[in-house]
Parts: sequence; structure tokens; C-alpha cells
Amino acid sequence: MAHTTVDKGEIMDQVKQQIAVANAQELLTQMTTKCFKKCVNKPGTSLDASEQKCVSLCMDRFMDSWNLISRTYGQRLQREQSNM
Repeated sequence: MAHTTVDKGEIMDQVKQQIAVANAQELLTQMTTKCFKKCVNKPGTSLDASEQKCVSLCMDRFMDSWNLISRTYGQRLQREQSNM
């Protein structure tokens, strides 16, 4: 049987990429659910101007919060790794 050499770094990169995709999908799901519930009172075939504005602002705030949390968490991980 021929053995194929698998680069551990390559596997880790693939796993990290899959985790990033899953995180992005979860972010979009949470954002859509939260902003839809907050902004759309009577679902119809389209959003009126106030609903569009509300959804847009909600999504902006959600992304700003997500980015802040992600940066803070990343910085914390770096500090903890440098203290080891």
C-alpha cells in the first residue's frame, strides 16, 4: 500500500477555513434573525423605506459589535499565548 504524506499544516489550514465559513454562516443567521424580528412588524412582499433603514442600521450595529468582540477576543488570546 502506498502511503500518502499529508501535511499537518495544510490540514490545519483547511480546518481553520471550514471553521471560518461556519462562523460566517452563523453570524449571518443570527444577524438576519435578530434584525428581521426587530425591524419587520408585518412581513409582506417587500420592505418599506423605514423597514429597510432599520434593517440596514441593525446590521451595521450587529457587525460593529461582532468586529469589536472578535478583535478583543483575538487580542486576549494573543496575550494569553505570550504569557505561556
